[in-house]
Amino acid sequence: MSSYEIYLAIFIMTIVNYFTRVFPFLFFRKNDVPPYILFIERYFPSVIMTILIFYTLKDINFSLQPYGFKEISSIIFTAVLHLSFKNYLVSIFAGTIFYMGLVQYL
Repeated sequence: MSSYEIYLAIFIMTIVNYFTRVFPFLFFRKNDVPPYILFIERYFPSVIMTILIFYTLKDINFSLQPYGFKEISSIIFTAVLHLSFKNYLVSIFAGTIFYMGLVQYL
């Protein structure tokens, strides 16, 4: 790439980044939030947790050792974390780190 193409790419990325920051302010000038945004805000963390559970369970083969131990134990660990802290971010990140640790070291 020539230096002209690099500068052009940086300029385009700057403009796109700026408009993604300004975009919500253009559509939500009033202080009331649309109902669909409230719906997403309320149910999206639960949807993410459900997707992560299905992703974890999709490749379990119960006929081979360790019979899904890593997956089931990481789901239980994440559930206990969520019931203890009631924080989706802590549950998602710590549960994912726990699962990745089990996958890498067991």
